[in-house]
Amino acid sequence: MKFSQFSRSLRLALIGAALTCGPTVAFADIKNYEFKLVEPTVKTGPDKTIAVQLIDKTTGKSVPDAVIFATRLDMAPDGMQEMATKLTPLPASEPGTYRFKANFSMAGRWQLSLGAKVQGETGTIENKLIIQADK
Repeated sequence: MKFSQFSRSLRLALIGAALTCGPTVAFADIKNYEFKLVEPTVKTGPDKTIAVQLIDKTTGKSVPDAVIFATRLDMAPDGMQEMATKLTPLPASEPGTYRFKANFSMAGRWQLSLGAKVQGETGTIENKLIIQADK
């Protein structure tokens, strides 16, 4: 009788320890991620490359393998949002860096709008970055 009572107590203790000491997984908030321009200026002309890094603000590290699903490049900062140009994705030069090719047809401020999903996170990252195009 004592053995079965001891066995039951041991099982309960082990279950309690497993529940309280088990690994916890902490997911970051989607607001902890942001895109940053690698270079904020570019020369005007066709086939110019722009690069952005996706950064986890809590660690300061680049985030690889995000899925970028929304891109737009226009001159909204200078009041010409109808002046948009096509963005073509390019292969990454390093993990966490995302590159695009675009035609900067005139000098001024261009707004790069990005939408992305980070693997393992819920929600969408949305950033608007300003690129200065100079002659």
